[in-house]
This record gives sequence, structure tokens and C-alpha cells, in this order.
Amino acid sequence: MIKVLVVDDEEPIRRLLKKELARKGFDVEAAPDGKSALNLQKENSYDVILLDIVMPGIDGISLMKKIKADPASPVIIVLTGRATIETAVVAMKNGAFDYLTKPYKLDELAIIINRAYEYGKISIKSQLLQQELVRKELPLEFICKSRQLQDIFTLIEKIAPTDSPVFIQGESGTGKELIANTIWHYSKRSTLPLIALNCATLSENLIESEMFGHEKGAFTSAYQTKHGIVEVADKGTLFLDEISELPLGLQAKLLRFLDSGEFRRVGGNKILKVDVRMIAATNRDLKDLIKGGKFREDLYYRLNVINITIPPLRERKEDIAVLSRHFLKKYSQKLSKPITDLNPEVLELLNEYQWPGNVRELENVIERAVILCDSEKIGTEDLSIPVVFSLKEKSLHPSLEEMEKNYILRVLRENNGNQSKASQVLGIDRKTLYLKLKKYGIDESARR
Repeated sequence: MIKVLVVDDEEPIRRLLKKELARKGFDVEAAPDGKSALNLQKENSYDVILLDIVMPGIDGISLMKKIKADPASPVIIVLTGRATIETAVVAMKNGAFDYLTKPYKLDELAIIINRAYEYGKISIKSQLLQQELVRKELPLEFICKSRQLQDIFTLIEKIAPTDSPVFIQGESGTGKELIANTIWHYSKRSTLPLIALNCATLSENLIESEMFGHEKGAFTSAYQTKHGIVEVADKGTLFLDEISELPLGLQAKLLRFLDSGEFRRVGGNKILKVDVRMIAATNRDLKDLIKGGKFREDLYYRLNVINITIPPLRERKEDIAVLSRHFLKKYSQKLSKPITDLNPEVLELLNEYQWPGNVRELENVIERAVILCDSEKIGTEDLSIPVVFSLKEKSLHPSLEEMEKNYILRVLRENNGNQSKASQVLGIDRKTLYLKLKKYGIDESARR
């Protein structure tokens, strides 16, 4: 039976909805205001909330924001007698499933509640599975010419059919997620999801809930039980990117999970068990972190059963030309521009550069070049990297480190000192950018 909570400050409306919706087979409770609704939701699980906008105390929009703070929140249908375009837009932006004005037909409302319930059944697990359907549709493109990458691909073909954990190391932008995706693609679990979590994107308080899930009431905003990604990935593959950023306390729990497949949701006592294949990745040296007491040695060895170390682009120059042409084809088609190739001078300049952002930075450079190019071939004038200079003037140019420093400064200034935007343009993460700013002594005043 679908559980519905009616939140409306008008007692006749509450009474009518409770009576009529119950006749149509719904389990209905009612609250006269936002505070009462929050208290009820802490004690009960609801599938759908019918929410008025104008109420004393906590108004409908504010209540919606509080409810939607929990990813496992019920589906919300807004019901209001004071409809405006502005409130409708705000309601939909804040996650309302639908927006109805009073008076409304009960038969129509019942249909919408049923639709909302079906929509709500697309849980976090279902949403992630939908993402995996998209992943399956994408062509697997392992573009390489270098012996190092060809050897890695050969290794992947050997280890992919096993269930052994894989540990991927490499600088930012080298393609760690592509390696993980390739392993999954050739594995026995390829018909089941590859679920990815970047450990650097979540706070210490949230990451355990994201990984192992939480029970209803585990913390203030936990109004519903939430499935963690280990549960979502059951029978499939779990990819933990930037594993070096995992808090020490959670490292111990992950180690126990890897040893037994068992875990508890946050706030729960029941032991759950799943079967997943683990792939982890990092752009940092975990041995240094182990020495500094920031990473568990036993977890490192448990993850590092099969090690794949991706060399940076500057150490596999043979890949630069094939990758550049691959990205050229990709973006010329995307932007509908008849660009056929790169001038020889361009390839020479691309090979001169040290690529601190690796393949990700190369892709960004080629995309910008395609946008700027007005001819059939990309020329040096279309490039935006520190080594763009006349071949005759090479000897007059400063060191590559100086050029990299100047390039970082220029990108920072173009983005008004915003390090997040600058790191995206450079194709490196914020931590790498911070270390380079420190290395080159670039202070706040020089960035603007």
C-alpha cells in the first residue's frame, strides 16, 4: 500500500484528502504544518508527500528543501490554492515531482500519486543502474601506440576475467577511470554494474553513508533507509577513485569489508553481505602516506593484488599524435567543422610540451584548437600551450618549468584567480594545482 503524507494548514482539505484517498486504497496521514510533518517523517516512512506551499511557520518550499536534504526522501507533489508561475518554478527546481492547483479532481490526483510512487521506486540503485546502461552504450576507446600502454592492455586482457582486486596508479589525467572501465568491460561481471565513487569529492561525515548506506534515523536528516554503493554494486564491480583520500577510520571498515564482503549500514546492527570486485585508484604515492601514518599498510596490500601503473603522457610521446588525431576527429564531428589533420609543426610542439595534466589536458587543448581553427588543418596559432613559439626561436625560450609557470599564471588570470576553473582548463585536479603554485611561489596577488 502506498503511504501518503498530506501537509496542509487547512483542516477541511486534510480531512477530505485523508478520507477520499483512503477510499482509493492509499494509507494516508496528515500534518497541519511543516514542523509536524518533519516530526511525523522521523517516525514513519512515506512514499509520497502532498505539500501545500503557503503555511504558517515553515512554508512549503522551506520544508521541501529540508526533506530533499536526504537523498532517499519521498516524492513530493505540490498542492496549492495560490498558484503563480514563480512558485511553480521554485517548487520544480527544488525537486517537486508535480505541481497542482486547488481545486483538483481526486481521480486525477490519485493517478498522479501512483505515477509519483512508480517514479520514487527508481531508487538510488536504479538511478546508478541507468548510468551503467549509458556506460554500456559508449564505445570502448583504448587509444595507444606506446609499448607501455600496449603492455597494460595485454595485462588487462589477462586479469579482467578474474575477481582479484586491481590497484591503478597514475598522475591526474592519465586515464585511470578508462583503465577501470576496460577491466570491467572484459570481465565476467560486465553484464552487471560498474559503480564508481570518487573518495575526494565527499566530506568525512558523508563518505561512510555513501559507501555503506545508512538506516532511517541514523542522523538528523536520515528520514529514510539508504542503500550504499557497496550494496548497489552487489555481483558487479566497485571502483573507488582517489582511494588515498579515504579517512583512516573508514579504511579499517573497508579492509574488513574486503576480507569478508560483510558490512553494516550507518546506524544499523544487521550484518549485510555482498559480492563485489574491487578496483581502486590514486594519483598519490600510498607508500609515502603509509610512512606518514595516513594510510593503512594492511589495506594497501589488500588492494594491491594486481598493480597497474600508468606512465604520464610525457613518458610515452608515441601516444601524443594518435590521441591528438582521435580528439581532433571527436571534436570536429561534434562541432561540425571540416578539420582533417594537424600541421607537422603542431605535432612537434605537442611533443615538446611536458603535459602536467596528461591526456585530459591534451584533450582540452585539442578541443580549444578545433573551436579556434578556421582552416582544414590545425596550426600553431590555434594552440594554447606554453611551448607555442616559432621553431626558429626555440633557443631563446626559457625552461619548460618557466613556461609551465607562465602558462598556469595566464590561465589563473583568465579565470580571475578561480583555482577550480583554472584546474579544469589545465586538466589537473585542485590539489596538483595547489602544489604547483607552491612550487613556483605564485602568491595570491600574482594570480589576478
